[in-house]
Amino acid sequence: MGTLESNCEKDMIHTMAKRYTLKGTDTLDKLAQVYMNSDKFIDLSGGSQVSYESHIIKALATKVMNGKLLGSIKLKAINISHISNAYAQWRKNGLRTANLRAAVLSVMFKLAQQQLAMMHNPVSLLDRKATKRRKVKWTQAQVKLFLDTAYGDFNYRSIGLIVHMAYEWAQRIGDMRNLQWSSLDLDAQRLDLEQSKRGVSVHIPISDSLTAMLRQQHKDFGHLPYVAPRVKARTGSYSPYDIEEISRLINQVIDIAGLPNELTAMDLRRTAITEMVEAGVDLAGVMQVSGHSSANSVMPYLVNTLRGATTAQNKRWSKRDDSST
Repeated sequence: MGTLESNCEKDMIHTMAKRYTLKGTDTLDKLAQVYMNSDKFIDLSGGSQVSYESHIIKALATKVMNGKLLGSIKLKAINISHISNAYAQWRKNGLRTANLRAAVLSVMFKLAQQQLAMMHNPVSLLDRKATKRRKVKWTQAQVKLFLDTAYGDFNYRSIGLIVHMAYEWAQRIGDMRNLQWSSLDLDAQRLDLEQSKRGVSVHIPISDSLTAMLRQQHKDFGHLPYVAPRVKARTGSYSPYDIEEISRLINQVIDIAGLPNELTAMDLRRTAITEMVEAGVDLAGVMQVSGHSSANSVMPYLVNTLRGATTAQNKRWSKRDDSST
């Protein structure tokens, strides 16, 4: 009965929020509530909803000028100074995080504009710094040292598993932190995943070493839906790790292992894709694993390396030698 009442309550809140017309006297908190009950938000994939909601919550909790929470400011009063102040704070968590947070707010402000609660979108005036294309790539030895360090401490095992899966399957960290056991068949050693970013389905084999680690993880956490959950020891409650916490814990393992601090979790997908290309896998094969829809979308993930160039030249020379005989 409680679940039915809860669902009815949610439906009522959703209906009321959809019917609500924003006003300039409403706060940014109210705008967030209306946006997260709008069709625009509901039409997002499940993974994107989780990501957007996380960024919204943290953005609204940012203290700006005079110590006011960003979420408490009225729509008619919010201006570029508030957004610039918040953006400077978000940059401490990385330029990519700051830009994502600003982008999500911009979507919300556009909704307020459509309902005539705001005349201008303050994010449009923000001097956002372009994220430079990273070229950092993990070596296989660095990945092994990281995993040995993380798996050697139970407190870091789930973080190690998230890194292991992201690297082995060339997948995004966001999908790995939200991965559920229902996407895995350990007996058949296969992953069947619908990627959250664009809804692309990938079907990838699981290596023996990763299968063994997943079986061990299943013994401890198989009763929970998430493969690598964040579990609170005191309450037993669980949830996926958020991106910032994953970055913080990965940095801790990197420090313990004595690895270069330039390495990040976001570099793992690029590393895996570059390794496939270096091994002579054609782009169609890479796309089967990574889930990219076009060859052009794979290119930003590649790193030019001597090994890759050597593989290409050797194939070229071999073809040339064959044609001359």
